[in-house]
Amino acid sequence: MLSRTYRLFAKHASSLESPFLAAVRLYWGWQFAQTGWGKIQHLPKVIGFFTSLGIPAPGFNAAFVSWLELIGGILLMLGLGSRLAALLLAGDMFVAYVAADRPALLAVFSDPGKFYGDDAYTFLFASLMVLIFGPGRLALDSFIGRRQAEATTAASPHRSTIHAG
Repeated sequence: MLSRTYRLFAKHASSLESPFLAAVRLYWGWQFAQTGWGKIQHLPKVIGFFTSLGIPAPGFNAAFVSWLELIGGILLMLGLGSRLAALLLAGDMFVAYVAADRPALLAVFSDPGKFYGDDAYTFLFASLMVLIFGPGRLALDSFIGRRQAEATTAASPHRSTIHAG
C-alpha cells in the first residue's frame, strides 16, 4: 500500500518535470538575454570592467560574452540548442566567478552563503539544470526531435517477408 502510494506520488511529481524545466528556461533565458542586451548597450563600460579584472582581450571578450548571453538566453527561452547554449552559459558563469568573485567561488565549502549569494550562482545553477536534465518536452528541441522521429518512422521501408514454399 505504501509502496503503491509512493509510486503514484512519484508519477504525479514527475509529470511536473517539463513545465518546471520550461519555467526555468523561460525565466533564466529572459534574465540572460536582458543581461546580454544591457552589456551590448553599454559595451565600453563592460570593456572597462573586463580590463580592470585583467581579462585578456577585453574588447573581444566583452562583445563575445554580451552576445553569448543575449543569444544564449533567447535559445534557452525557445528551448532550441538548449544543452549547447546551457553549456556555454554555464562556462560564462564559471568564468564570472573566477574573474570577478574568486573569493565567493573558493568559499563554496567553507562559507556556502558567500558562494550562493553571488549573482552568478543562480545563472550558473539554471544553466547546469538545463545542461544536465535537458529542456523538457515543452521546448523546440523536443518538438524537432519528435518530428524527426515521426519522419524517420514514416520513411522506413516496411519489411517484406519471403516465405519459402
